[in-house]
Amino acid sequence: MSNKTVADVDVKGKRVLMRVDFNVPLDGARITDDRRIVQALPTIRNVLERGGRLILMSHLGRPKEGPDPKFSLAPIAARLGELLKQDVKFVSNCISPDAETAAMGLQNGQVLLLENLRFHKGEKNNGAQFAGQLARLGEIYVNDAFGTAHREHASTFGVPQLLQGKPRVIGFLIQKELRFLGDAVSSPKRPFVAILGGAKVSDKINVIEQLLKKADTLLIGGAMAYTFFLAQGKQVGKSLVERDKVELAKGLLAKAGGKIMLPVDTVVAREISDTAVATVVEGNIPADQEGLDIGPRTRQAYAQKIAAAKTILWNGPMGVFEKKPFAAGTKAVAQAVADATTAHGAVSVIGGGDSAAAIEQLGLSDKVSHVSTGGGASLEFLENGHFSTLDILD
Repeated sequence: MSNKTVADVDVKGKRVLMRVDFNVPLDGARITDDRRIVQALPTIRNVLERGGRLILMSHLGRPKEGPDPKFSLAPIAARLGELLKQDVKFVSNCISPDAETAAMGLQNGQVLLLENLRFHKGEKNNGAQFAGQLARLGEIYVNDAFGTAHREHASTFGVPQLLQGKPRVIGFLIQKELRFLGDAVSSPKRPFVAILGGAKVSDKINVIEQLLKKADTLLIGGAMAYTFFLAQGKQVGKSLVERDKVELAKGLLAKAGGKIMLPVDTVVAREISDTAVATVVEGNIPADQEGLDIGPRTRQAYAQKIAAAKTILWNGPMGVFEKKPFAAGTKAVAQAVADATTAHGAVSVIGGGDSAAAIEQLGLSDKVSHVSTGGGASLEFLENGHFSTLDILD
């Protein structure tokens, strides 16, 4: 939380090597959602307007073996140029003589985008040689890629270590993420209601334990609820559960002291599809059915808790919201969070991933305080309160 930002550094005439998160969805060469590019613009424009010579680096997707044209950042360079209304230079290999020539040849206010970092294995395994070749390009290092801040990759960890003694700071997007997530956890206005969904208790054990210390109420949805059901001795039918985590769930319930709220009714079906026949059950789930969403009584109870909250943190959907018969729970929670924010002045933080996707799809992203750009990163921050990749910066 005490990191210096790019605003604290004189960038004029300097090569600014900035890690951004341009991991955007593509349909061929067409960008279907450019929000991650747009969210990086405040930091990018700040550097360019103050005469910096900007070199941007990012990954895109998960290329398996070396360069793959379908994961090229070339379409992103074109879109960034449109948004900035200026030429964006692009090199087809992030570590190459061409990359060095282009970087060293930049003039004040110009921008260069390097090709996908993950075309090289050295990015994910923090290879020393790879990090060294990238570090040579920069005189100032900026990390503004919150979505990868929890990964000790070359561009986020190795490079800034090699640039020790030179300015190493965060951008405005990471500053905003840390402020909202940090305030929500360290100094929340009360009541503080946390909402956790998703499939697995094991993914969120540490988050649950941390939130139990800080939140007033913890609302549980998604498939992780059914592991808690088993811990209570309920039958869960064909529902997705982690049987090896039942004792752990029992321990969490005992430790919670009544803070954890579980669904009182469940939307069940025999299959996951858009045409599935869904019914609502209370208590035990029949042997031939699978729990796939929270039921109407639970939606109402959760909405009441959310309406009274002053701080709301939401990570994980309430059910299989991508399928119409099981979308109502996630929609109800999203609407309740938006209403609490706009009508009652609550501070609401959506923790990235599927929750962010849901709030965007429902057109409610401008009705909440903050939608995080990193699902995994926001979870790790909630667990640990810091990132090693940012601890090493100024």
